[in-house]
Amino acid sequence: MARSTPRILSALELLQARERMTGAELAAQLGVDRRTVRRYMTALEELGVPIGAERGRDGAYFLVAGYKVPPMMFSEEEALVLSLGLLAARSLGLTSASAATATAQAKLERVMPARLKRRARAIHETVALEPARQRPEPLIDGSVLEHLSQAAQQRTRVRVRYQPASGQGSERELDPYGLGFRGGRWYVVGWCHQRAALRSFRVDRIRHLEPLQASFERPAGFDVMRHLTTSIASLPRAQTIEVWLDTSEDVARQELFPAAGVLEQTAAGLVLHSQADDLAWFARELARLPFRFQILRPVALTRALVAHARRLTAAPRRRAARKSLT
Repeated sequence: MARSTPRILSALELLQARERMTGAELAAQLGVDRRTVRRYMTALEELGVPIGAERGRDGAYFLVAGYKVPPMMFSEEEALVLSLGLLAARSLGLTSASAATATAQAKLERVMPARLKRRARAIHETVALEPARQRPEPLIDGSVLEHLSQAAQQRTRVRVRYQPASGQGSERELDPYGLGFRGGRWYVVGWCHQRAALRSFRVDRIRHLEPLQASFERPAGFDVMRHLTTSIASLPRAQTIEVWLDTSEDVARQELFPAAGVLEQTAAGLVLHSQADDLAWFARELARLPFRFQILRPVALTRALVAHARRLTAAPRRRAARKSLT
């Protein structure tokens, strides 16, 4: 029964969404045979759900008129996902996240059966999730995030007042394509009509937001996170970097830190293009790669890598020397 619970609940959801469904339709949707569907219907009746049935070759199942499915019924897997999701929400930089997650957890537990409630509470009390490397700062107003997300989903333009870190604030009209959370910060990506170009804006710097009547079309297949990765890695910095990588693009993406740069497949092989202010830091990141690489430019990055290698090789000798003195 425990293994069947998710499919039984899925069957209930299907019956609630449709006026009637044949056994063949339910079997196809659930990936089981008709005999199993009949067992599921019996299980629902034992749980107190009034199931009606039309007999005959093309007979169908339906919920008795007037019956309403309780607002929230969860399988064990769904309860696990919800509990972990509430834990993760605390690290997303929303001003109301702490209070909202606590009240949401309490509401969920009120409608859960005792067994699921115990499991959800165990996760809440014993599981710890590592926060982002860069803690969200400053926190953002959840209502701004909600309005931007609705505008992106409904393809409606917005007018925002944006205050950059330095310089004067400005008003601009934006077609929001989507939102992304990266490096401890929320960004909205879209078409900026003031610049007539695709731009990324930090949500915490939006001081006012007003929905407009104008609509827009988002480019097909637009990937918000890929755009953020490319745009952040391409920001102008003190040093321009090019490194040849002796590996495939898939492996490089797995091993490189997210904002390492832009990968280009050339005749000579895979090349990483990046920008950095701190070459010593970039050298340390290169040193941990499990595949061969060659620095194409700048020469100063090669020197920084050599210096890092010397420090690493000198460390064991220093420890051995201290031990001999003692």
